Amino acid sequence: MLHQINGLHHVTSLASSASENNTFFSEVLGLRRIKATVNFDNPEVYHLYYGDEVGNAGSVLTYFPFPNIARGRRGTGEVGTTAFSIPMGSIPFWRERIHAIGAGHATPTNRFGEQRLEFYGPDEDHFALVEAADDRTPWTTDDIPAEHAIRGFHSADMRVNDAAPMIELLTFMGYSVSATEGAVTRLTVANGNAANKIDLIELPNAEKSKEGAGSVHHIAFSVSTKTDQLAVQSALTDAGYRVTDVRDRNYFHAIYFRTPAGVLFEVATDEPGFTVDEDVASLGTALKLPEQHEKRRARVQQTLEPLKNLQH
Repeated sequence: MLHQINGLHHVTSLASSASENNTFFSEVLGLRRIKATVNFDNPEVYHLYYGDEVGNAGSVLTYFPFPNIARGRRGTGEVGTTAFSIPMGSIPFWRERIHAIGAGHATPTNRFGEQRLEFYGPDEDHFALVEAADDRTPWTTDDIPAEHAIRGFHSADMRVNDAAPMIELLTFMGYSVSATEGAVTRLTVANGNAANKIDLIELPNAEKSKEGAGSVHHIAFSVSTKTDQLAVQSALTDAGYRVTDVRDRNYFHAIYFRTPAGVLFEVATDEPGFTVDEDVASLGTALKLPEQHEKRRARVQQTLEPLKNLQH
């Protein structure tokens, strides 16, 4: 069993509009835009990062906004819900806020004794806010005070036809089953970061999901260093998983593999972090391009949709 996994690092999804995406996560949910860059393989598409003040592992939600991409279809083989942690007693604040800005209906629910508020984003991407004791320092805005602000990820739901192979994989990765409730099995990694829970939802007869706007493209797990990552890569390969080589993503190093359920997993390093090319005060304010695309900056800037508070 691996011991290097700390919990979640980031979650990356697809969107249909960069400006709508930017407004919803920066202004409605009050996350900080910590980086505005582009897709490594398609520089005419943004890669937007949102999180806490510095983008600590376990707080970072990222998006590839492909203009006019078709809506995804919900089903199995995907991360179905991304859940954020909020302070105890904050659900009334968030329910009123989500209703007031016309973001859709917010539904209070309960899972494993925790109060949740479930709602949808601009592309029908599904989210939950979960009341939890969480001492992480939040990013705040003028209208979202610290006593209600999002702390980071709480957990992520994965929809699967058969939970057993995923339980086996996650156990190998250092998680253990901590609770069950109906079709939901919760796995938790000990001694990790605060984003240390995965909920598997077993749906034996559900159809397979289809990727599109509103879909999670991949979910990333945190390791502290490149040495830890190489140990994880070796162990997964020895266990029969087809793991990629290490990819330099400027702000972290990444490896990827496909799980038995079809969900794409990434293992990402916490180092070097998002301040390698911007200081803390300036994070997310300028368009940052991977080195191989810098020579095309003028063309790239012409194709990208203007975003509020972003300098090209």
